[in-house]
Amino acid sequence: MPAQDTSQIKEKIIFIIKRKGPSLPVHIAKEIGLSMLFTSAFLSELFSEKKIKISNMKVGSSPIYFLSGQEPMLENFSQYLKSKEKDAFTLLKEKKFIKDKNQDPAIRVALRAIKDFAIPFKKNEEIFWRYFTIPENELQDKKEIIPIEKEKKVLNLQEKETQEIKIEKSNQEKESLNIFDKKEKKQDIKQIIKKRKKPTKKSSKKQNEKLFNKVKDFLSKENIEIIDFQIFNKNEIVLKIKEKEEIKLLIAYNKKRITELDLIKTYKKINNNLPYILLSFRDPPKKLINLIKTIKNLDKIEKIENKDNI
Repeated sequence: MPAQDTSQIKEKIIFIIKRKGPSLPVHIAKEIGLSMLFTSAFLSELFSEKKIKISNMKVGSSPIYFLSGQEPMLENFSQYLKSKEKDAFTLLKEKKFIKDKNQDPAIRVALRAIKDFAIPFKKNEEIFWRYFTIPENELQDKKEIIPIEKEKKVLNLQEKETQEIKIEKSNQEKESLNIFDKKEKKQDIKQIIKKRKKPTKKSSKKQNEKLFNKVKDFLSKENIEIIDFQIFNKNEIVLKIKEKEEIKLLIAYNKKRITELDLIKTYKKINNNLPYILLSFRDPPKKLINLIKTIKNLDKIEKIENKDNI
């Protein structure tokens, strides 16, 4: 990958979203020529800097990123809503305003899930929902409306009612489970445990992102700039960096301590004359520090003749 300044990459991402509208990380990654992992890291950083926004809904496992003012364009992704969520979306879009208690339990739960499109508010001590592009002043007696952002009690009431709905569904499910034998239940539990033990790509990706974020925090504190990405996996990250106008390599290991073997492997792997920095989660052992100090000023080791077999 050609060397790029991180600020230029961020500006390019913002430009892409401005031009294309709300976008998925996979499409942004393709445009900027970076992997999904690094693209997601930059998007996360832009979101924390409040330069872009992120949707509550997901397409597959990916959220949608957009700029302030592009909220109405999220409608283009409504086709990816789940069955009941799509029903709630269609109902609310058609009616503009609906009363919460008049809906069946499944729709009430779905309304709470589509936070991008359903805005709750309180009127006459009752919860209502409005479609997100419809202004509140379209409802009569708007003085009686208490926006949800200003009335935390409404949120508590929603949570309480959602819990009640979930408990009701859970009780129904428990009753239906009585038709199964205990042996079948034990087999199901064993199968679930086996499935949970299997490592998933998502958990591996999260571990990679966790290591990368820690490296980024370190670089930010030290005012070190990333020039290029060379190696990235769950065990190590190798970056070309600039520290005080000097080009170096940074190698981060996903382990508690660096050993002598790691030091040798790193030296063989980089195979260039650039100075390099090693990162780990703890200080290196004293034995390794003493070794580094010992060989720091060593020029060379020569062999002498040993005729007397000393």
